[in-house]
Amino acid sequence: MATHFDGIESMKAKVGEHLGYSDWREVTQEQVNLFADATGDHQWIHVDPERARAESPFGGPIAHGYLTLSLAPVLLAEVYSVSGVSMALNLSMALNYGLNKVRFPSPVPVGSKVRLGATLQSIEEIPGGAQVVTAMTFEVEGQEKPSCVAEAVYRFYL
Repeated sequence: MATHFDGIESMKAKVGEHLGYSDWREVTQEQVNLFADATGDHQWIHVDPERARAESPFGGPIAHGYLTLSLAPVLLAEVYSVSGVSMALNLSMALNYGLNKVRFPSPVPVGSKVRLGATLQSIEEIPGGAQVVTAMTFEVEGQEKPSCVAEAVYRFYL
């Protein structure tokens, strides 16, 4: 169950706390191929399952690191949500402002399941809103080492 915050003020009490985990989500060969098409990264380790099984040190194809990272918005939304964030015309507004310290410590084998764990790292007031940094850890089911660790920086406008 996702943690829900009623505005930025309610988030401040949770700085430094682990907020929970997303559901597990399978990474498919179709997703990997579509990501390769979108980014132009058609390296065989991702898109050629036969060659990857025969030649790679991973025993099969693996997802692009950036594909794993690109799952952050959908998985993070399963961990927490914020209401009471709006701009002019009362529209909700949250922007991805960037990332800090992105690393890919282990691969995501195609067909495996990943989930995201999140810790609310910091909240800083900015003109018109707040900047929120969330530490994200992407886990692969059955693997000890995370597949991706990163700090997501979002800006919420009041």
